Amino acid sequence: MTWAGILCSFPRVVWAQKSTQMTHKDSLVAVVKGYYRLNVKVFQAKSTVDDINEIFKLVTNDFTYVHPKYGGVYTRQNLYDGYVRNQKNGKYNGRISDMQIVNMIVGLDAITVEKRFVFRNKDGSTRNGEPQMTLFEFKKGKISRIFEYN
Repeated sequence: MTWAGILCSFPRVVWAQKSTQMTHKDSLVAVVKGYYRLNVKVFQAKSTVDDINEIFKLVTNDFTYVHPKYGGVYTRQNLYDGYVRNQKNGKYNGRISDMQIVNMIVGLDAITVEKRFVFRNKDGSTRNGEPQMTLFEFKKGKISRIFEYN
């Protein structure tokens, strides 16, 4: 092979190697999708505290959850205790059957998500909830802050 042939094939090899590696952006998107997937699991009637614990593996120790409509700022522990309390009180009953991600905008260590809850009706059919907006901020690949804008 000539030098020209080697040089012409080199960019394709580098590009092929890069395309199979997960980027920082991809890893943040995977964390958000995992967060929603785990929440849907917790929202089911037979979920366990272990399911809740899986959600909290995705967040930092100094994590905060901001939801002005429902009382403001919650620490990691406040939110965890709320999940456990809701579960023990039967609030997670399968009414929410899925979480539909409509759109994502990924920035540097942050993602804005447009999502909809998918609700299960009494007859077993489903309906989409209204669109909602959520901001996720990250530190070292974990969720450090969630801000709900609905």
